[in-house]
Amino acid sequence: MLTDKIAIVTGGADGIGKAIVQELAQQGAKVILADRNVILGEQVTKTFNDNKLDVEFQKMDISKSIDVINFFKIIKEKFDVFDILINNAGIYVKTGKVTETSELEWNLSIQTNLTGTFLCCKYGIPLMEQKGGSIVNISSGSGIKGSYNAAAYGVTKAGIIHLTKTASLEFANKNIRVNCVVPGLIDTQQSRGSTGSAEAFKKWEAGIPMQRAGKTNEIAPLVTFLCTNGASYITGSEFQINGGSLA
Repeated sequence: MLTDKIAIVTGGADGIGKAIVQELAQQGAKVILADRNVILGEQVTKTFNDNKLDVEFQKMDISKSIDVINFFKIIKEKFDVFDILINNAGIYVKTGKVTETSELEWNLSIQTNLTGTFLCCKYGIPLMEQKGGSIVNISSGSGIKGSYNAAAYGVTKAGIIHLTKTASLEFANKNIRVNCVVPGLIDTQQSRGSTGSAEAFKKWEAGIPMQRAGKTNEIAPLVTFLCTNGASYITGSEFQINGGSLA
């Protein structure tokens, strides 16, 4: 249980992030749902509140340093410290081959996925040092194997894995654990949109040993476990959830 814990989930309004918000709140945490989509974020938060879950919404675009700085200023003013940070927010840009990728597409991916995760660690960790806590970064199988036609995305997700390992070493003595969850193909609006068609999505599924995409509620329980006392000796690790696609 995560009773009396304060958790932050970036990109919490949809997909994997939404499932993580729900799981953490059901385990007793107070969850701050951070997202740049204000309308959706407020709608989702209201639904959670209507179901007696302790969730509040706070706008943040992780690609903008001023947004991240202001977000954690608000967290400090309201709570002083917090316990859990889930760096989930990110974008997928299918850019074509490396030679076809524009600098704009490259920079957008890096700024959002990798720099955004870095910024949340940079400004969030100082508020965790007093009590310790848990950080879980969400990467992707594309960060482990080649990311065909999406080099920028793959590079950002590989960078998140390395950032996880580095931060885990730097803050282990502060009792801050930093781990990484690496999902494979998960059935979300974003992943279906990235394939381009329902037929293409089915082909992706057919290439997975379990012959199906994962569900968001198959990611959230592991993320939540990594935030509990049961995972107190786990840090600097990455956990794949992919139906055997990287076996």
